[in-house]
Amino acid sequence: VHGGRKASQKAAGASGWSCWPRRASIPRTRDPRIHFPDEDEVPASPSSGTSKMLCNHLFIFVVVTGIALGLQTSEEPVSKSKICANVFCGAGRECAVTEKSEPTCLCIEKCKTHKRPVCGSNGKTYLNHCELHRDACLTGSKIQVDYDGHCKEKKSEDSAVSPVVCYQTDRDELRRRVIQWLETEIIPDGWFSKGSNYTEILEKYFKSFDDGDSRLDSNEFLKFVEQNESAVNISTYMNQETNKLLRGLCVDALIELSDENADWKLSFNEFLKCLNPTFNPPEKKCALEDESYEDGAETQVNCNRCVCACGNWVCTAMTCDGKNQKVPFQEQPEEKLTEEELARYVQELQKHQETSEKIKQMTTKEM
Repeated sequence: VHGGRKASQKAAGASGWSCWPRRASIPRTRDPRIHFPDEDEVPASPSSGTSKMLCNHLFIFVVVTGIALGLQTSEEPVSKSKICANVFCGAGRECAVTEKSEPTCLCIEKCKTHKRPVCGSNGKTYLNHCELHRDACLTGSKIQVDYDGHCKEKKSEDSAVSPVVCYQTDRDELRRRVIQWLETEIIPDGWFSKGSNYTEILEKYFKSFDDGDSRLDSNEFLKFVEQNESAVNISTYMNQETNKLLRGLCVDALIELSDENADWKLSFNEFLKCLNPTFNPPEKKCALEDESYEDGAETQVNCNRCVCACGNWVCTAMTCDGKNQKVPFQEQPEEKLTEEELARYVQELQKHQETSEKIKQMTTKEM
């Protein structure tokens, strides 16, 4: 056998070519799947030119395939942390990975919910620094931190008074506190006793504050919320009376979240949906003259001011006699309004306020 192989190798050497190169010239790879034969394993080579060409092609194919497989096995998926390791994005932006596995800076998708209010240079209050810089990134505007805390209202004799409103951040903060309070009352099952899960705790409170119609209205919901001290004062910069008003407005906003039949009362299933920890309240905008306005946007109607809060326009009802008399009454108009309809709506509020004042004066005289 060995004699035949050596004879064939000599024949191949005599013709000046070999289908397999000598061992020293064979490119080696660490991939165990690629095997290059030794000289003793080389078969007898044909002497025709066509066979020589086929052997050369075969050799090139084997080498290229081996290199490709070697590269494939050496490639490992690179994590986002490695790609973004040396990338710095400005405030309000974060590093993301493109489809080509390249780093890029995008506006922060979601900020953490820790509450540390700051007043922006645009006069708007933000829940924290992250929310301010995120808004600046999304709107493409330059917003700086003016000072820590809520923005202080700039009052002047000629300026209109803003109504007390429950913004979406206030609504979500009240909801977060209530959920946090309820979760502390969860009792896991013991060896010999049954605990209480989240749904059972909600059902207990629902039955406690329901007047018997299997529905919770805004007053009943408010009494339920006021059972927890941490949920009583939503804003630290407001006095007790204003906080109470704000609390009632935010309870109405919470009811609106899951009130499917729009009766301003919550069944137990609606109540459960409203306070479901996995439920993310939607962000609503206010419409006026075919334009959408973000939460917190303001517009002027004569001497009155309207504010967008939780998807509704909330307006003051001041008498426009130049004295800027403060009127505590405020209501929410329909979501889609024209400027003319909004002005008419404010006039109706003023008439309502005048009627309320007359009734109050008559009551005072009788007393």
